[in-house]
Amino acid sequence: MATKDSISLRRATTVIQSGGVIAYPTETVWGFGCDPDNQRAVEQLLALKQRPVEKGLILVAASAEQFAPYLQGLDDALVSKFAQLTSKPASKPTTWLVPHNGRAKDWIRGDFQSVALRVSTSALVIELCNSLGGPVVSTSANISGEPTCESPAQLQRFLNGDGLDFILPGRLKPNAKPSEIRDLISGKVIRGA
Repeated sequence: MATKDSISLRRATTVIQSGGVIAYPTETVWGFGCDPDNQRAVEQLLALKQRPVEKGLILVAASAEQFAPYLQGLDDALVSKFAQLTSKPASKPTTWLVPHNGRAKDWIRGDFQSVALRVSTSALVIELCNSLGGPVVSTSANISGEPTCESPAQLQRFLNGDGLDFILPGRLKPNAKPSEIRDLISGKVIRGA
């Protein structure tokens, strides 16, 4: 018998696969997500957030292996470093800026020569990415410059024609902050957590 959680996960997967945008709880904040290879879906997400494409977007996945296309052709030492850094649970969620190898679409990279990749520690995000068979866009659920939505009730305003197609139920850790962003080559912190 299917549980409410499994039904919601299947629905979120179907919405993303059909080009829709969902809201879902990440490790730290509510996020908006879609298929990173679907330009129309990414444009819908960017319009929903009122975020310029030039700023780029983060991708999350269940494992480093799901990022293989984004790592292919990079220096072996760099690929090994990414695998090592993402293979063990981090003390805080960390997004890595990885050199662009030609795989990431312009609507994901924005004006950058890198792509932002995070292996998730959230059981729900891991299930979602495994259900999809690859990464999903992850950006805070808010209008750019406004506070991030803290509950599904606050996300309701984005439904019904405003660009959000589904809210995947789940919980956030209390007092969590957005992920840290680091450069993979230098290790430099770009955004602290």
